[in-house]
Amino acid sequence: MTTTSDFATEHTINGVEQVRRLVTEIPGPQSQGLLARKANAVSAGVGIGLPTFITKAAGGVLIDADGNSLIDMGSGIAVTTVGNANPEVVAGVQEQAANFTHTCFMVTPYEGYVQVCEALNRLTPGSHDKRSALFNSGAEAVENAVKIARAFTGRQAVVVVEHGYHGRTNLTMGMTAKNMPYKQSFGPFAPEIYRVPISYPFHDGPHGGTEVANWAISKIEKELGATNVAAIVIEPILGEGGFIVPAPGYFKAMADFAQANGIVFVADEIQSGFCRTGSWFASEFEGVVPDMITTAKGIAGGMPLAAVTGRADIMDSVHVGGLGGTYGGNPVACAAALGSIAWMEANNANERAKEIESIMLPRLKDMQINHPTIGDIRGRGAMIAIELVKPGTMEPDADRAAALNKYCHQHGVVTLTAGTYGNVFRFLPSLVMPRHLLEEAMSVLEEAFEATSA
Repeated sequence: MTTTSDFATEHTINGVEQVRRLVTEIPGPQSQGLLARKANAVSAGVGIGLPTFITKAAGGVLIDADGNSLIDMGSGIAVTTVGNANPEVVAGVQEQAANFTHTCFMVTPYEGYVQVCEALNRLTPGSHDKRSALFNSGAEAVENAVKIARAFTGRQAVVVVEHGYHGRTNLTMGMTAKNMPYKQSFGPFAPEIYRVPISYPFHDGPHGGTEVANWAISKIEKELGATNVAAIVIEPILGEGGFIVPAPGYFKAMADFAQANGIVFVADEIQSGFCRTGSWFASEFEGVVPDMITTAKGIAGGMPLAAVTGRADIMDSVHVGGLGGTYGGNPVACAAALGSIAWMEANNANERAKEIESIMLPRLKDMQINHPTIGDIRGRGAMIAIELVKPGTMEPDADRAAALNKYCHQHGVVTLTAGTYGNVFRFLPSLVMPRHLLEEAMSVLEEAFEATSA
């Protein structure tokens, strides 16, 4: 088994050389041909961030159809946390696929589903009795968390926060804050969803986390009535909203308010969970034990799997047959999850996330000195972001973010933008990213700042 320290200096992973190499322009001719085929076959509504087609990936690189080797700073949006084609994930998938690929757990069950639920019940915060249920995607997990909370409480209202993101289904679009591209023209949305303030330290001025939580709680009490609220759903670190880390006190105050009023407190850990932040779950940084946690993305090393884990009394309050879905907890995806979790436990994944943070933050702070457009640097572990503003102001600079993103893509680094105003750069390297590639990606970003300066 390869250890974390091996990966820190490894130059070949799974037979893939860990190097940035450009042999054509981005996109190259092969990818351009595939893009033309996409235009004729795929809905135009399915967008692409970087128009190059991938044929192989491992460690910290993606190799495209033209042979370009790109540094992957996105991990498929926090999915391939243990690295693309992680050997333990691949081995589990291959063995399970050779045995059987599907039965539907609700028809004839299998052990893998139970094993994943056991692992989730063990790893999520709190020593209380727990239960889990498995689904396919993050949005599906959030929808089911709301269903369960409503069944348990007999209430209907769902409270979410500004800048939050929870998915693209009808209910989760309503829960998501950002309009474009997620909600535009797709309404009407599900009712009984209410939005309250979130602690956003970069924009909150002197107001601390507890003070902002009190504003949110006052809004709930005055406009909704706490006894009407089934669930409060919050990301401990907001993902699509721009990797906003609420100020200390906010998350706990909201959880305490929920507990005092019989409201189910749901931590949406779909992007922040599974060692991404240097802890198994980001809720742990605030010492919060949520009533329920939703997970997906990093849970299964690239295979589609999601889960809701929560207090046994809440999870068991739903009538038999009320939870499920044909593919939920697919056996191959469960095998991938077990491989991913085994790798994380064996390789001290949380320490690797902290190591990535220790490399990235000093580099980004050095860039900030020379480039005042970097208004804020934030995040935890391997979930780091910078917010871009017009120098000397707090005005979002989405144009600069787009220009930086384009430069990085053209020079072989896969980067992602985020934020309600499109002015946030988010970095989600895999935990097997070799140090030299991480440092090189930071150097390309620094070049991008220089090249896009006015």
